[in-house]
Amino acid sequence: MKKIALLTLASFTLPFFAMAQAPQAELISIQKIYDKGGHQAFTDLIRFKNLFFCCFREAQDHVGSDGSIRIMISSTGSNWVDYATISEKGTDLRDPKLEMTPDGKQLYLICGGSIYGGTKELKGRRPRYSTTTDGKVWTPPQKLLAEGDWLWRTTVNQAEKKFYGVSYNTYPSTGGPKSEPEWSLKSYSSTDGSVWQLSSIMKVPNQPNETTMRFLKDGSALALVRREGADKHGYIGSAAAPYREWKWNPLPNVVQGQNFIELPDGSLIAASRGLGKTPGAHTVLYKMTPTSLEPVLELPSGGDCSYPGLLWHENHLWVSYYSSHEGKASIYIAKVKLPWVTAK
Repeated sequence: MKKIALLTLASFTLPFFAMAQAPQAELISIQKIYDKGGHQAFTDLIRFKNLFFCCFREAQDHVGSDGSIRIMISSTGSNWVDYATISEKGTDLRDPKLEMTPDGKQLYLICGGSIYGGTKELKGRRPRYSTTTDGKVWTPPQKLLAEGDWLWRTTVNQAEKKFYGVSYNTYPSTGGPKSEPEWSLKSYSSTDGSVWQLSSIMKVPNQPNETTMRFLKDGSALALVRREGADKHGYIGSAAAPYREWKWNPLPNVVQGQNFIELPDGSLIAASRGLGKTPGAHTVLYKMTPTSLEPVLELPSGGDCSYPGLLWHENHLWVSYYSSHEGKASIYIAKVKLPWVTAK
């Protein structure tokens, strides 16, 4: 996990595509909403009960210290209130992601739980989940899947009224089964978010890990995958129901902490740590297709950054992310106009 979590700028080997060739996104506003902890990172963003909810991890360090999940809310997206905290003694809760249950009545939070030794060496890890009906009071974190798994993000397939998510296992460094010496990637499904069943084996080579999976309006599924081996370039996969057979397309881009959503007109927008117009790594927005990523905007960011939440609301893209470009890793909210998206 430590190998994955630490930022490696050297992994970005390709030049940034010329932004002038793509429709340009416009940054409407940007604000820092939280910087009180030693290190805050790994965000997500959702609308629930007519409010913005933003979650992120707060800890002393990027990795190696106990982390808690902080929940902030806003009615307008401008003024943010510290609302709730989720923690587990002796555990680093990381990579929190938010999703509504299929009936829309509860908010579901998935995260990873890492356990460290005295020298901050990773001793074990396993996914956790917590739920709420009001956003204020959350159930205690409960374990999912098996030791060594990392269920990185969940999404709801409304056609089936089921959760789906992709988990990766990185034996031998995190205690996965010895029958899987190469990093493995698997999708799982669940009707209630507590009990998960294997859905597919995702055959992505060279150490696949963080994966965002989404279901499109046409009923197909897409997956955007980070890789740590070989050239480290991302993969995009597509699958038709029942989502067991995936077709993969390698990208010329490195993706890290990536996310994407489908917009009202059927187009796709993605965000990831990537190379921008200025030197080094940044949080970058991409116009996405089932086979490509084309950068359209570099958000104010740098260094240790990315892990965005994406939300389409009132004809604008809202982006939560973290960045250390102003010194300490802090949480930011951006409001972006996408001129090529037709309002619906």
